[in-house]
Amino acid sequence: MGIAAVKIKILPTSPEADLERIKETVKDLVESSGGKNCKFEEEPIAFGLKALIAFFAWSEDQELENLENALADVEDVSSIQVVDMRRAFG
Repeated sequence: MGIAAVKIKILPTSPEADLERIKETVKDLVESSGGKNCKFEEEPIAFGLKALIAFFAWSEDQELENLENALADVEDVSSIQVVDMRRAFG
């Protein structure tokens, strides 16, 4: 099978949440689950709250559900949402 490009939006519980710690934890979870090249962007939401947008490569042979559940259980994470998943070429 091929490689999928995945984009996940991660919402912290509050504006005071440590985004750097969340990034490190998410990157570790993604890489230990088989993902590669995890990168992040911050997206302003409202009242100082910023969402993290995680981008990474994922094997199409693997289910994403286990990773989604693990990410939702990260401390200071309110919710996660798979925003985009498409086959990567190249």
